[in-house]
Amino acid sequence: QDLERRGAEREKRREALAEEWARREVEFKEISGNVIVAARDLQTYLEQSPLTGLSPGRLDAIDPLLAPGHFPSIDDISGLTDLYFDEMARSGQVGLAEADFVGRDGDDRRGSILTVGRFTAFYRDGGEVGFLTYSPDSRKFFALSERPSRFARRMLDRYFDGVSAVVPFDMSGGAALRQLTRKQTLMEHLRSGGPIVIPIIVIGIAAIVIVLRKVRFLDQVRRNTGKYMTRVNLLASEGKWDECEAIVKRHKGEHSPVNHVIDAGLAARHEDRETLESILQEAILRELPRLERGLSPLAIFGAVAPLLGLLGTVTGMIETFNVITVFGTGDPKLMSSGISEALVTTEVGLVVAIPVMLLHTFLSRRVDAILGEMEEKAVSLTNIIEKERRRGGASR
Repeated sequence: QDLERRGAEREKRREALAEEWARREVEFKEISGNVIVAARDLQTYLEQSPLTGLSPGRLDAIDPLLAPGHFPSIDDISGLTDLYFDEMARSGQVGLAEADFVGRDGDDRRGSILTVGRFTAFYRDGGEVGFLTYSPDSRKFFALSERPSRFARRMLDRYFDGVSAVVPFDMSGGAALRQLTRKQTLMEHLRSGGPIVIPIIVIGIAAIVIVLRKVRFLDQVRRNTGKYMTRVNLLASEGKWDECEAIVKRHKGEHSPVNHVIDAGLAARHEDRETLESILQEAILRELPRLERGLSPLAIFGAVAPLLGLLGTVTGMIETFNVITVFGTGDPKLMSSGISEALVTTEVGLVVAIPVMLLHTFLSRRVDAILGEMEEKAVSLTNIIEKERRRGGASR
């Protein structure tokens, strides 16, 4: 009976202990789970940190916590806390160390690595300085393929030498630096606009050809207007009509508008003033289409280029909406081609249209100025012929 009583007491004690163990086991599992979650978060955080590239052994203290069946101790939790504080402290410091990195040529190198917190890392290998990117997978630093600008390199050299306290760095933690290596060339940018960019570029090239030829032609006409008509008027005022006609014949093969006007005026110098003025005005108007040749195509090009850009915008948006209809809006990359076509064609159309319209206005003003100068010289020639007629010299 005594043994049965003691056995019953022990059974109650065992049940009480089992109940206490179950309660504490739940608490232990909750604590263990929280510590494991914190350890995994810290491991991911440290793997992404470029500071780990200089101290790869930091992660060794976390690996035992993530082993199956391991129950964290107070020392383990203290170790996690120390790692957190260590990362916080290093993130607010500027560090300089000799370490390995992959150079721009793809070979392993060893040089001075400067870290500005966990934002940006720089290297100096001999006389070369540049930015570094950190790869969490390989836990290595890689030199950026694009070298910094000359101004940025000078700032880095001065900072490495301790001369200056100013240094450029990437606040985005490397995202902005990665964009430097993804710059599109002009051809890639135009190619993203789709096939409609081709006729816009053709319009731009045709407009450039017309403008260059027109500028050259108008410059020649303006020089001739100031040179020949001034010379002819001077000779006419002296009554040297034979020399005036010789100048006209000498430049007749040039098909110059000014020469035609002078020729018409000299041929009609025996007419009365009203007739002479009409003949000169007719000669000037006859040369007007030649002076304005090419301006109408420029105006058309300036109007058509933005319309083609708008057409590319419409087709690009239609493609984008078709992609959204089929695949939804989950993946922006699927919509990027349509959006690029929509924006690039408008951009190229405006880039072509705006200079073409400005050049059309500029050339139109020059034509008006040349016509005004020709009319002025024609009136001057009329007055000279009228004076010579009164003196009896125009009949010779």
